[in-house]
Amino acid sequence: MAKNDDGSRVRDALRVGAELPDPGATPVGPGKKAKALAGLESAGERLSALQEALYAEGVGGGRRSVLLVLQGMDTSGKGGTVSHVLGLVNPMGVRYAAFKKPTAAERRHHYLWRIRKQLPAPGEIGVFDRSHYEDILVPRVSGLLTAAERRRRYAEITAFEAELAEAGTTVLKVFLHISPEEQLARLKARLVTPAKRWKYNPGDLDARAHWPAYQEAYADIFKKTPTWYAVPADHKWYRNWAVAELLIETLADLRPEFPEPDYDVDAELAKLKGVGVPA
Repeated sequence: MAKNDDGSRVRDALRVGAELPDPGATPVGPGKKAKALAGLESAGERLSALQEALYAEGVGGGRRSVLLVLQGMDTSGKGGTVSHVLGLVNPMGVRYAAFKKPTAAERRHHYLWRIRKQLPAPGEIGVFDRSHYEDILVPRVSGLLTAAERRRRYAEITAFEAELAEAGTTVLKVFLHISPEEQLARLKARLVTPAKRWKYNPGDLDARAHWPAYQEAYADIFKKTPTWYAVPADHKWYRNWAVAELLIETLADLRPEFPEPDYDVDAELAKLKGVGVPA
């Protein structure tokens, strides 16, 4: 499978560094909606081809997979990203999981227990809508974790992701970076649009009230855990294009290959010559 011509261009531009990009910026790629939509359509063809090869590789006995982790404040577009980006590929090779507040049953286990149950199988692209990082974010902002407990969880998560890499899973962690102004506009849109009211959760305002604390918690996560990418999310069209390109570059680096058949192709073709149409 040929490598994406852009190499690691988008990853290099969006890798989290000392400062996050402006939520309304377009730091790499198309700066206009029309170009981004056209680019996403083109990306769909490349992404579909790479995903098919990865899935076929898994069916053939390969052990590699990809896990896309999406984190971000409420309304940053985690679900929309899944719909617009992963909707471009064959759903047979996608494993999606959304993590909400742990249930009573889940709380009886280690916080990574429910995460492990949703990991992608070989050949699959796994998608986490929120993830194990919620188990640092929410308790930290709520004051339920001491500094020592946070350090322990950071160590556990780092070891967990190293374990995934050793097992053949490439983890792509993306922070959808939305501004408080855009979040407010989206919350209002959910209330004034009847078809969107089901998305509104009064509890979202509680999290919004702690916006600075969440930003501080995310900044700490970026420092304490391996590579993250920050995608400006105020423009949905840019967000979708950027995540698609990040996924394409990640898959292209893996160079997934279709497995060789375990049968004689010529012999099977010869058999087909004598096969007629059933009566």
